[in-house]
Amino acid sequence: MSKIIKYEMMILVTEKFNDNDLKTWAFNYAKILRKLNAFEISVISRGKRELSYNILDQKCGNFIQINFSSIPKHVENFSSSLKLDSNVLRFLILNKTNTTRKKYNTSQS
Repeated sequence: MSKIIKYEMMILVTEKFNDNDLKTWAFNYAKILRKLNAFEISVISRGKRELSYNILDQKCGNFIQINFSSIPKHVENFSSSLKLDSNVLRFLILNKTNTTRKKYNTSQS
C-alpha cells in the first residue's frame, strides 16, 4: 500500500475565464481528484495576474491553488489530465509532507 502524501498544486490558467467559469473549471478538477480517491481537497483562487513574460501568447493568467492528500500514483494520473487541457498554461505540484526546515546555528564560536 502506498503512503498518503499531502500536496499543494498551483495552476496557471488562461485569462479567458470569468469568475464563475473559473470556479466551475477549478471545481471540476477537484471532482476529478475526488474520483481518484484524493481527500482534504481545498481550492483557492489566487486571482488574475499579469505575467512577467508571455506564455503561449498570453499576457495575463488566472492562478488556482489546490491542496489535497493522495497517493503518488493518482497524482501522476491527474498530472496527465492537466497536460492535455488547453486552458492550462503551467502547473506545479509540490509534495508538502516532506517540508522540513533545518535549524541553523547563528551563534558565533
